[in-house]
Amino acid sequence: MSATQAGGGATVRRLLLGSQLRRLREARGVSREEAGYSIRASESKISRMELGRVGFKERDVADLLTLYGVDAEPERASVLGLVRAANATSWWHGYGDVLPGWFQNYLGLEEAATEIRSYEVQFVHGLLQTADYARAVITHGGHVTEPAEIERRVEVRLKRQQVLGVERAPRLVAVLDEAALRRPWGGPELMRAQIDRLLELTELPNVVLQVMPLGFGGLRAEGGAFSVLAFDEQELPDIVYLEQFTTALYLDKPAEVAEYAGAMDGLVADSLSPERTREVLRSVRQEL
Repeated sequence: MSATQAGGGATVRRLLLGSQLRRLREARGVSREEAGYSIRASESKISRMELGRVGFKERDVADLLTLYGVDAEPERASVLGLVRAANATSWWHGYGDVLPGWFQNYLGLEEAATEIRSYEVQFVHGLLQTADYARAVITHGGHVTEPAEIERRVEVRLKRQQVLGVERAPRLVAVLDEAALRRPWGGPELMRAQIDRLLELTELPNVVLQVMPLGFGGLRAEGGAFSVLAFDEQELPDIVYLEQFTTALYLDKPAEVAEYAGAMDGLVADSLSPERTREVLRSVRQEL
């Protein structure tokens, strides 16, 4: 998945399943070629399966488990259950007409993450936007003009935000450039409502918002906005998400992730504390 366009929705479950199958194959001393032959497939397909880049057929996985000597029913049931979970339809598939595949992939990662650390320059983070703010940003982007499509995109953004209120919600650490607060999307009234929403969300125990003050400029992140996502599963590396105009990059090489994680640490250190951030939010609101 390093530095490539990614697609699909159940990415995390596919990665976990692929990682398990690779460990079982290697423990048994079976080559990819032998594994492919057992399910009437090529060596390259086994490689793609183990990297979580293709879907899984339950029959194929069952045959591979037999080849790998996994005969105990509880272990087989656990792995086959993961196949069904990886193939399950996620809520955002219903918005496939307005969501590109590379962003559906991100939604899967976002829902599975235990921590999301993000730096935003132009906009308030999508998980923290009001409906009116989201609508203004989508409309002003210029590439979406149909009212129905705009509203469906707003629906997606609001549905995404439900992840912050679930039982095992991820911890969100959002560093926001102060310029984004002063960019008048939709006018003063809309921005006051957005700032009220930010103040409300900072009361959540799993949300940390810090403002990068004007004049500091976020010099540790010259490349612009990015997110670093972490997961509970030891098999899954941290992933850096870089959104571009027509696609996105997902980085998982340790050296690359370490660079961005270090930049994020610096941004957090350079930004205002959560307490000072709330003061700035109230001050900007009064100025509007």
